[in-house]
Order: sequence, then C-alpha cells, then structure tokens
Amino acid sequence: MQEKDPFKDFISLNVKESIWEHFYTVAPLVVIGTKEDQGFDLAPKHMATPLGFSDFFGFVCTPRHKTYHNIKEHSRFSVSFVKPDQVLLSSLAAMPRCAVKDFPKEITDEIPTVTGKDGETIFVKDSYVMLDCSLHKIIDGFDDYSLITGKIERAMVHKNYKIVSDEGRQQQIYDHPLLAYIAQGRFASIKETLSYPYPKDFQR
Repeated sequence: MQEKDPFKDFISLNVKESIWEHFYTVAPLVVIGTKEDQGFDLAPKHMATPLGFSDFFGFVCTPRHKTYHNIKEHSRFSVSFVKPDQVLLSSLAAMPRCAVKDFPKEITDEIPTVTGKDGETIFVKDSYVMLDCSLHKIIDGFDDYSLITGKIERAMVHKNYKIVSDEGRQQQIYDHPLLAYIAQGRFASIKETLSYPYPKDFQR
C-alpha cells in the first residue's frame, strides 16, 4: 500500500533563487591554471567534470573571473587534481577573488607549481592528475555563468594513483586518499570505498 504522502518529509525550495545553499552535494576539487600577462593564474573549481568518456573536460566559470578571460585570450588551460593535504593550497589560489584587496600577492605566488615543457601551462606541484587542455568551446548563458570546455591534449597521473588492475583498489585508495569538496564550504578525505553493484553484463 502506497504511503499517503511520499513527500511529507521534504521541504520545497524556491527555484528562482540558488537552491544549492540548502543541502550538501559531493564534487571534485580541481585547480585551473591559465596564462595571464607575463605570468599565470590559479583558481579552484568544484563544478568540474569529464565530458563523456573521451578526452574532453569542462568546468563552470563566470566572466567576472580572470580565468574566463585568460582562456578566451590564450585558448588553453590546465587542470590539477589536488590531494587532501593540498586543500590549503587550493584555498590560497582563491585569494585574488576575495573582497579584501590588500592581501599580499606574494602568498599566491608561493604556491608550489610546475610548468609544462613549453612553459605555457602551470600545474599545482604534486597533484595526482594533471591535464593540459586546449579550448574546445565556451557556452555562455547560464545566467551569469558559463561552461568552459577543453580538449585534453596531454594527461599525466602519479604512479601511486594509476589503476593497474581490479585487485587491491580499496587498499590503493586507502593508502592514497582522494579529495572531495562538499558543497557548500566543506571537504573530505576519501579513504574508505566499496565496489559499485553494477547489474550483470552492464555496459556503459
């Protein structure tokens, strides 16, 4: 027998405002690197994802941020998947967007980084995955936000994070945890995982 009101424990949200401040969701946390003037800029992003199972990657940005305009100008960006012990570095990368303008610029300059062999891309040092992307397309029109998509031209994964077999995956993640951003404003180090119960003969 069906429950009289299956939604009795739910609260309606106003979709004319941002609903995302009212509940938690799990997301990756990456740092986007872009070329800027004679140097580089770094910016943390959590609205980021592979686009399909081929070599495309996308993230949400806004024309209010330098990242958007840097990519439009140079048609290139990098993606650093940082580890849980690098969460403070990702926070420092956000400092240029703070309302207070008198922060020492040298703080963000001191974030440990490495550059690509051609000197045109920047990554957060010791990230476990690094992607070098050329701009594919920018899709504007999500109110004040845009989807920036790139074609992955080069990808590197740290040897401790490379999946080499179906065996030992839990131990590998336990030994080398993953960083998750819990929107809004929290993070977690993921060490304990379980195999997903795919149906028999499941194909993506």
